[in-house]
Amino acid sequence: DYNLFQNYPNPFNPSTSINIVIPEESNVQVQIMDTMGRVIADLLNESKSKGSYELHWVASKYASGIYFVRMIAKSQNSGKVFNKTIKMVLMK
Repeated sequence: DYNLFQNYPNPFNPSTSINIVIPEESNVQVQIMDTMGRVIADLLNESKSKGSYELHWVASKYASGIYFVRMIAKSQNSGKVFNKTIKMVLMK
């Protein structure tokens, strides 16, 4: 199954790791959003093959606070869509 795991460490300063699992060839988008829902960073926006991936976000230029990671994936074969959002905390 698709999965977006909780980032670690959390809270973090200034960088964090985000793990995702993709069960089949898919178009994958992973974005960082602020509390207003604005996309402030794109970590991934491409076709990925089956597997586990570790993404990193360095937030040194952002203020302390709550941010969200959203993963949207669409299977290239079955058309199945996965959408999940998690909360993370940047503490400086």
